[in-house]
Amino acid sequence: MTSTRSTLAHPIAFIGGGNMARSLIGGLIKRGAEPSRIRVAEPVEAVRAALAAEFGVQVFAEPREATHGAETWLFAVKPQVMRQVCESLSAMAQAQRPLVISIAAGITQAQMQRWLGGGLAVVRSMPNTPALLGAGVTGLCASREVDADGRTRADSVLASAGPTVWIEDEARMDAVTGVSGSGPAYVFLLAEAMERAAREEGLSADAAATLVRQTLLGAARMLTEAGEAPDELRRRVTSPNGTTQAAIETFQAGGLEALVARAIHAATVRGGELSAAND
Repeated sequence: MTSTRSTLAHPIAFIGGGNMARSLIGGLIKRGAEPSRIRVAEPVEAVRAALAAEFGVQVFAEPREATHGAETWLFAVKPQVMRQVCESLSAMAQAQRPLVISIAAGITQAQMQRWLGGGLAVVRSMPNTPALLGAGVTGLCASREVDADGRTRADSVLASAGPTVWIEDEARMDAVTGVSGSGPAYVFLLAEAMERAAREEGLSADAAATLVRQTLLGAARMLTEAGEAPDELRRRVTSPNGTTQAAIETFQAGGLEALVARAIHAATVRGGELSAAND
């Protein structure tokens, strides 16, 4: 496997220095990347100062300063300003021909190509917020211009925040957003509901919080470490006519599976709508 250090033989430019960019920068440096090869364009002076102090990276107020000479550009700006930022860099992009990575929800490869002048190697990606803890997951989709080296470079950057999954059909990237991009909020909602129910059953707020959060943490670890499918793990803890079966049957009678499917579909559709809105 190619090391992070070797993939940063040339500078990488982050356009935007917010939380997700910060998590990727921190992950890259932990994996051996040289801070001097990381450039960050960020309009907020306090954020620039914090990034320079914490990581020792180069910081700039303007994207053109950060991207000059960089072979990889990672766009970490809000979707609604992506067009403006890209168009301001299109002449430089055509001159330098960088590998372009976007982590903006709902922004397509075609949009990035059009705004940057076309013909570039573009990787559309969708990380999620646990990347801030190095525990995220990212879906990536490469345009036809991305070669094997480009895939390796993009994978190395995004893998600094957790596992990566390559999606070959870009039309499925909105589903990635619906499942994993928005997914942490679904777990948080479940935690809210479980804590509320625990308090209604007479447990203290502190006891409810500890029991629910550690249960979710333990279940997540079993899912990722046990090597078993979710349905098998569920069967193992569901004794016939026991307490777990009573709860599971209640969930299913209420249509939990269908509700989850509708929720993820709604998020997937909304991802496509956001793309159209930012065109």
